[in-house]
Amino acid sequence: MNDGRNVACVLVFAGLDPSGGAGMQADIQAISAAGAHPLSIVTALTVQDNQHVYAVHPVDPEVLRAQARALVDQGTRIDAIKIGIVGSAANAKVIADVITLLRATNADLPVVLDPVLASGHGDMLSKGDAVQALAPLRTLATLITPNLPEASALCSAEDIDAQGRILMQYAPHVLIKGGHGEGDVIVNRWFSADSRRDWAWPRLRGDFHGSGCTLASAIASRLAQHVPMEAALDTAQQYTQHALTNAFSIAPGQQIPNRVKEMS
Repeated sequence: MNDGRNVACVLVFAGLDPSGGAGMQADIQAISAAGAHPLSIVTALTVQDNQHVYAVHPVDPEVLRAQARALVDQGTRIDAIKIGIVGSAANAKVIADVITLLRATNADLPVVLDPVLASGHGDMLSKGDAVQALAPLRTLATLITPNLPEASALCSAEDIDAQGRILMQYAPHVLIKGGHGEGDVIVNRWFSADSRRDWAWPRLRGDFHGSGCTLASAIASRLAQHVPMEAALDTAQQYTQHALTNAFSIAPGQQIPNRVKEMS
């Protein structure tokens, strides 16, 4: 447990979700459960519930830049970065500029890119070409965490191993999540230069809102606390599986992961 005097901080770029199930709200809960502190920079305002996204309104890129500079110029501690929806290509460029600035003094700053292209029901979450918008960020990521549809969209390949090899041309670590697959078992596959590992999780009944946000933020929190990558992936997946197992309903549609339990 942190004693409050030296708490790791995770800088988050994400959208606001009125349902509280995904986006920034999910990130804040997961990071807090890990014993880290979220620094929350809003990229977009969304009109959505726990089932569908109806509209996305990207934040002006200069407002986005001002949010980040307010923290950076103050000398705020930043131990990792987590990126969710960027909202627009212009916003992605601003985020890339912020990462480059921070890495000038901390070359090993971990960056977790959750390449959110659409909601669980396929509703788009970015203005314009979402894949192209992510281009400035892919090569700055330490870890990319696509689900199966996102991996296919990012690299135009259907085979998971081929997807992993292609995505590793951009980032040293890739975690392809198998939740959109079929069968009673979900397999998440990690690729890195020196390692490859599969995690198998029982498929839970129902659909969940914000599971990818939860996992990516949990991983970023562990990396911010200097946990090695494989251990960070392991504990973050355990936490996420527990959050999904104990999910609750706020309305018909996707369930909300219960992220309140502190991560062990």
